[in-house]
Amino acid sequence: MSSRRQTENVLEPQRTKAKPPPLYKVLLLNDDFTPMDFVVVVLQRFFGQSREQATRIMLKVHREGVGVCGVFPRDIAATKVEQVSAFARQHQHPLACVMEEN
Repeated sequence: MSSRRQTENVLEPQRTKAKPPPLYKVLLLNDDFTPMDFVVVVLQRFFGQSREQATRIMLKVHREGVGVCGVFPRDIAATKVEQVSAFARQHQHPLACVMEEN
C-alpha cells in the first residue's frame, strides 16, 4: 500500500508550449527623392535580396507607396530599420524604413 500512495502523490510534469515571439515586417516607404537604384542596393545589402527580387520590391514601393523587405523578430527588425536609416542618411537620401507587427 505504501508504494500505491507514493504514486498517487507524484506530480506529472505539465507541458507548456512557449509562444513564438511576435514577428515584425520591415517596410520601405516611397518618397520623391531617393533614387530607385539606391533602393535596390539597400535591399540587396541589408536584406540579402537578389537584384531581380530587389527590383521587384523597389517597384512595389514606387507604385504602391510601401514594400515589405522582410519579416523578422523584433530585435532584428529594429536593427535592420536602424541600419537602413543610417545608410540612407549617410548618402543624404530621405528613404524611410519602418517596422510594424506582422
